[in-house]
Amino acid sequence: MSDGDRSGATRSGRIDRTVAAVGVVVALALLARFAFLGARPFHWDEGRVGYWTLRYLDTGVYEYRPAAGGPLVYLATRWTVGLFGATDAAARSFVALVGGLLPAAALLFRGSLDDGETVALAALLAGSPLLVYYSRFLRGDVLAAGFGLVVVGAVVRHRDTGARWPLYLGAAALALALASSGFAVVSLPLWLVAAAFVLDEARVRGTPAAAVGRLGAGVAWARANATSLSRALFVFLGVALVLFAPRGGGVGPGLWSPSTLPSVVAFAFVEAPERFVSLRFAGRLSPPARGNSFLPAVAGYARTLVATAWPVLVFGLVGFLRERYRPGTRSVVAFGGYAAGFGLLAFPIASMGVEPWTAVHVVPLLALPGAVGLAWAVRGLRARATATDPAWLVAVLLVASAGVAGYGATAAGVYADPAPESAFAQYAQPSGDVDAALAAAETAMAGNDGVDVVYVGRDLDTDREYALPPVAAADRDAWGARLPLQWYFERVDAETDSVGSVGQLDRAPPVVVTTPDRRVAVNGALDGYAQYDLTLGLWNRGVVVFVAE
Repeated sequence: MSDGDRSGATRSGRIDRTVAAVGVVVALALLARFAFLGARPFHWDEGRVGYWTLRYLDTGVYEYRPAAGGPLVYLATRWTVGLFGATDAAARSFVALVGGLLPAAALLFRGSLDDGETVALAALLAGSPLLVYYSRFLRGDVLAAGFGLVVVGAVVRHRDTGARWPLYLGAAALALALASSGFAVVSLPLWLVAAAFVLDEARVRGTPAAAVGRLGAGVAWARANATSLSRALFVFLGVALVLFAPRGGGVGPGLWSPSTLPSVVAFAFVEAPERFVSLRFAGRLSPPARGNSFLPAVAGYARTLVATAWPVLVFGLVGFLRERYRPGTRSVVAFGGYAAGFGLLAFPIASMGVEPWTAVHVVPLLALPGAVGLAWAVRGLRARATATDPAWLVAVLLVASAGVAGYGATAAGVYADPAPESAFAQYAQPSGDVDAALAAAETAMAGNDGVDVVYVGRDLDTDREYALPPVAAADRDAWGARLPLQWYFERVDAETDSVGSVGQLDRAPPVVVTTPDRRVAVNGALDGYAQYDLTLGLWNRGVVVFVAE
């Protein structure tokens, strides 16, 4: 039994120390992600996902819409909220679980990486501050990046062991990645480009025949494994169907209604891709241009990586260069470096902006060469620490202390209160406490018969209250300006309405939400209301919540 085939024990029956070490890392990763999971208020994006999930839970109706993100987040959150209640922590728990289990994917690379590098890879996946932050966030980026790494690991595992199960695992993981986030589509060409560069390394090193040989071996492998590849394709299509199929709630076409199965299949494999292409590709080719220009976007992306993921960045660069300039470079290390490097250019283009969560997608890839760099550094420090010269021990302690202190200062930002200077948070993250206002609002709404919450002002007024997406174009700005309050009011089953001015109020509801410029007018029309000022962004996104006392 080779190193790549060991799972939990050695031949002698002793515990496999590498697997045990990765297990400890996974446990710590889960702790880091679930601790105080509900402490930070919902971001604009989280509020949108949470609100539509509650509507899906209530009606049983769901349909994939690319503008709202991948279906996996909604399907999974429906179950976590249904099981554990409509809380911030429950809604985030599926992403936190997948993010916490991600370090276990390091075992897929064992064999291509040695034991020390395997544990180092798990540690980087567990402790990268950016991955920890967005594993505590209701978006699909960590899911897409994590399942993408599993796809790569499954291919490597199959290559190293010849086993068939990694092919099926990789096929399922690919479907899960695509259903997690539209950014997963960017990974497909990145993998191809990185693989092409790995093949071309043989030519660069002066052995072009080796590159041709690798291509020939790949063709021969595909022919020999045609049956297994066909089964893997079936797994991919089956998982994709389950994830992208609409849920009709017993009314429209739905996955669990046999009579509508043709419509369901057509939606999952024809209409869903067409919607994605129409929104993410065709829409961007039409003027006016949207988003930031290319160079500022790349610069912002790089700044985010330096500020929030510098350990992976530093060790990734060290590991890539160390592997690049030595005989017998390992393809998986080079692959990770190339894919991460090109991702630095590709993801800013795909995101049309500089949101911190887009940087999540390159961190697992960068961790592959990062594991080599980290393991090399640890071995070097250990060797110096055991040297007879006490000066070496002092130097090692100083270097280790500086590294731990620097990492701790960065990781503290994961749990810090959101602030404008945060490198982790995006603009639409509420920067203040909303709990007091929400608790008072829930008390005021108890026993009320009729409308519970009224939004006042043209900036918050919509033509109708939306039970299902999409929101009409004319209402998107006003509906978005309310976020994430929709999630918080919907989870207590509040009935909402909106008016353009305070003079249109028919009666004084328990809760009124308005903008700061209308505070005086609303206050004059209400009697016996407490006022709560909420900042629904890092800056300049305030609302005033009036609550009947």
